[in-house]
Amino acid sequence: MLTKLASVALAATLVSAQTFSSCNPTLKDGCPNPKALGSTIVDTDFRTGTGSFLKELDGTKITHDKDQGAVYSINKETDAPTTESDLWIFFGQVDVTLRAAPGVGIVTSVVLQSADLDEIDWEWVGKDNTQVQTNYFSKGCTEVYDRGGFSPVSNPIGDYHTYTIKWTRDRLDWIIDGTTVRTLLAKDAKGCSGYPQSPMQVKLGTWVAGKSSAAPGTIEWAGGLANFDSAPFNAYYKSIRVQDFMGGGDAKDATEYVYTDRSGTWQSIKVVNDGKAVDNGDKDSSSSSSGSATKTSGSSSTSTGFSTVTSTTPTTTGSGSSTVPTGGSSSGTGAASQSSHTAAPNAAGKLALGNVAVVGAALAYLAL
Repeated sequence: MLTKLASVALAATLVSAQTFSSCNPTLKDGCPNPKALGSTIVDTDFRTGTGSFLKELDGTKITHDKDQGAVYSINKETDAPTTESDLWIFFGQVDVTLRAAPGVGIVTSVVLQSADLDEIDWEWVGKDNTQVQTNYFSKGCTEVYDRGGFSPVSNPIGDYHTYTIKWTRDRLDWIIDGTTVRTLLAKDAKGCSGYPQSPMQVKLGTWVAGKSSAAPGTIEWAGGLANFDSAPFNAYYKSIRVQDFMGGGDAKDATEYVYTDRSGTWQSIKVVNDGKAVDNGDKDSSSSSSGSATKTSGSSSTSTGFSTVTSTTPTTTGSGSSTVPTGGSSSGTGAASQSSHTAAPNAAGKLALGNVAVVGAALAYLAL
């Protein structure tokens, strides 16, 4: 068995290889400006289709079940069905109702990731039906492994739950079925464990961590090598709801976000609406448009009055609820050491999700 130090070294090596950005604006000029989701609220019931917010990456083919939702299916070692948004959020709230994929070596992930490698994650390991992992990253830094956590959840593989990321300038909450299970305050996030604060894409995916080519630490974290005699391994995403807080200032709408320097701080990123800069004010985000978006069950309307993109509002299933409290207080180490290292290649060989899983392997060893 690997020593704890060896597992950390393996994780560090793989993370540096797997973390990916096509153009990092903290390292070079001229990167494309992230296109903003803005005031439109995404509210998609995957039982009726994917909608327009998420795009399938190369090698991905998502099917839809009228009862279960979008099916992200693993049939062989090279499968890594992944979807990502073309539009970005600059602080915001993301609610995903899903059932994680079963199976030793199989991982299901919900990831927010920025061009400069800030990241916020949920991740489920298919051999573990008792908990979910969470993690976060700042500018891709993996010099320390102190950010992951584990949160208990009842039967995440067999039952649907609603998993929420509520992310403002001041705090980050991970929420399960309306109950906050972990909180990170911006003022407490320092150095390599800094606070995620730059515009992010939303990425959903399922992938194989227990594969023959993976590092030993990753395979161990995933519970062993996947056995494809038991395939398919299916994750079911029933719905997604996304609101962009547009920097948490006074913006009523946004079309893009502009990095004005290489710092990657939220203060340096301009909110732009059709070419005009919008006040990114330095106010408490809780009193701004970053307030929680309250959803009316069974209706696609929201209390914000913003327009809704895509289809219908899903009904609440199981113990999940798509209504999220505005605050959420409980903190703690919470959630799981998530997919912060999911650079699993999909069928076309592209990096699928970002940093998502390898740090989980290191944290699993360190927890022993």
